[in-house]
Amino acid sequence: MGMSKALMEKTAQAFARNHPDSQMRVAVTRYGNVMYSRGSVIPLFIEQLRAGRPLTLTEPTMTRFLMSLDQSVGLVLHAFSQAASGDLFVRKAAAATVETLARAVASLMGVDDPEIAVIGSRHGEKLHETLLSVEEMAKSYDQGDYFRVPLDARGLQYELYFEEGDRRIPRDKDFTSANTTQLDFQQTKELLLTVPEMRAEAEAGL
Repeated sequence: MGMSKALMEKTAQAFARNHPDSQMRVAVTRYGNVMYSRGSVIPLFIEQLRAGRPLTLTEPTMTRFLMSLDQSVGLVLHAFSQAASGDLFVRKAAAATVETLARAVASLMGVDDPEIAVIGSRHGEKLHETLLSVEEMAKSYDQGDYFRVPLDARGLQYELYFEEGDRRIPRDKDFTSANTTQLDFQQTKELLLTVPEMRAEAEAGL
C-alpha cells in the first residue's frame, strides 16, 4: 500500500514538472492515521473489549501518528489554499504509542485496566512511521501546523550543481512518529473524543 501511495505522488509531481504552464494545480497531501477510518485499529480494540478478550498489540512501544477526520480535512483545505503545482503537504500530527492508544480506548469504554496481549511484530511492520524523509525536511517550509515541501523541478544535468549547492541549513532528521509531539494517556483520550464515532461508542459503553 505504501508503494502505491508513493507511485501516486510521483505521478502527480511528474505532471506538475512536465506541465509548468498548466492551469491545473496538482498538489499532494501525505497522512498519518485517520482515527476510526477504514483500516483503523480502534474498532478492533472496541470489538475485543465488548467480547471480553485481551487487547492485542504487536509491540507496545510502537508509535503511530494520530489525526481526527477534521484534521485530515483541514490538511486538504490548507493545500487547496496554499499550494503551487507539485507541492507536498504534511500536517504536524501528534503521535502516541499503541499501548497508550489501546488503554485510552479502553478507558473511554469504561475499562480502566484492560488485559493486554503482546503478540509480536508482524513481518514488515515498522516501529515508527515516517511522513517526511530527511531530504524532504531539508527543503521544507514551516507553515505553522503544516510542512510544505515544494516540487524539485530540476533536470538531470548534474553538472549544473557541481560548484554551487543549497545554502539553506538542512534539517537533519526524518519527521517520524517518534520525534513529533507525543500524546500522553489523557491527551489521547481527549483527541479520541473529537471523533464522533468514538464519542458515540464511549457513550454506549460495553
